[in-house]
Amino acid sequence: MTVKAVIDLPKDIYQTLSSHGLSKKVISKETKKLLALKCYKDKILSLGKSAELSGLTMWEFIEFLSENNVAVIDYGDEQLKKEFRSIEKLRKALKS
Repeated sequence: MTVKAVIDLPKDIYQTLSSHGLSKKVISKETKKLLALKCYKDKILSLGKSAELSGLTMWEFIEFLSENNVAVIDYGDEQLKKEFRSIEKLRKALKS
């Protein structure tokens, strides 16, 4: 099931966009991609759900994030330290 969301554009802005080749379908598609990017960046949606919202595959969405300078993995300092500790424990266990 889907829910339809509608945006209102002033006629002159739509005409300008249209004159640059942006059809209603293209505007809708680009709007969904940008909303998905914002929701991912603001940690509202997961990577998978953001990709779904964008209408792109997971890998296409990851590329879209990269093109827009949004990190795919964004660990805080504490999370990063925890990951490094885990890697160090694993490395030591493999040496044994």
